Amino acid sequence: MDTRTISFIIRRAIYAILTLLILIVFIFVLIHVIAPNPLALARLYAGNPHATLSQLKGVVAKYGLNLPIYLQVLDYTKNILTGNFGYDPLHDKPVITLLGIYLPRTLEFVLPGITLSVIIGLFTGAYAASKRRKPSDYVVKGFYLATWSMPTFLLAAVLQLVIAYDFGLLPAIGMVNPTLAAPPDVLAFPMLNAIWARDWVYLVSLIHHVILPMTAVALLSFGLITRLTRSTMLDTMETDYFRLTLMKGVSRNKAIYGVALRNASIPLVTYIVLAFAYAMGGAVVIEDIFSYHGMGYYIFQAVFNLDYIGILGTTVIIAIAVIVANLVADILYGILDPRVRLE
Repeated sequence: MDTRTISFIIRRAIYAILTLLILIVFIFVLIHVIAPNPLALARLYAGNPHATLSQLKGVVAKYGLNLPIYLQVLDYTKNILTGNFGYDPLHDKPVITLLGIYLPRTLEFVLPGITLSVIIGLFTGAYAASKRRKPSDYVVKGFYLATWSMPTFLLAAVLQLVIAYDFGLLPAIGMVNPTLAAPPDVLAFPMLNAIWARDWVYLVSLIHHVILPMTAVALLSFGLITRLTRSTMLDTMETDYFRLTLMKGVSRNKAIYGVALRNASIPLVTYIVLAFAYAMGGAVVIEDIFSYHGMGYYIFQAVFNLDYIGILGTTVIIAIAVIVANLVADILYGILDPRVRLE
């Protein structure tokens, strides 16, 4: 790794820390605007709607709700740097423990969904480019425009209505059949736990329930990949080296999918990496529609109950995912394309 790359990574790490600090300040300010009275938050944290004033004051003092914003921000930032995301009073557990429970559940449908969207997007984009201005091109364009422009909640609701309710092919809600006992939590991820315990019935139920959320992620993400792939493919197919490949006797399909697609996919690395980070944010709506208890469920509950400790913890995790994805995308782009230099 050369000096310029190391310098670039250091600069981006500094920018990332500054971005996180600004985000934390913004969330603290926003929460205090929504609930300016510390006693209002204390009543939620007390878990007792009939708590006395002295009990509420005790909760305020315990969680520092009456401190100036800048002191709360400093204390929280110091804790974050030591890996302490705070203690969630509504769930009576540390936030890091809750993230360890809910985050793997979300990743189990986000990661396959993004992978599927990349595969579909690359090949539909290449196919559309190879059939430029033909009926097949317009069909692909119409399909990805329809899914891409559709709101997240609408697409998820349509999948649920048609596939789950009308045809009854897959479960409509939930993460697993509630009548099944969960295997021991050894590997954090429910599917890996089921494989570890050789509980195939539980694993099959998990897979059945994950298909619809995964499909929603894939359909929401593949449209832009298709559009970018088609655009870069058209540019690549106009180059001299592509024409030379055809002149050498290579079949058109092999030249398109073996040569042009490989070179055209390099500019897509940035978006493909970022798509994962953005899908984590979109999972909130998808999980709410399918009653899938992952990160989205936790975020929704935190926002609904003004659980600012939970809001901060999940926001920081998503922000870190976006920042790291940006850094990885920039580095990969520089590695895959030698003409690009990290400046």
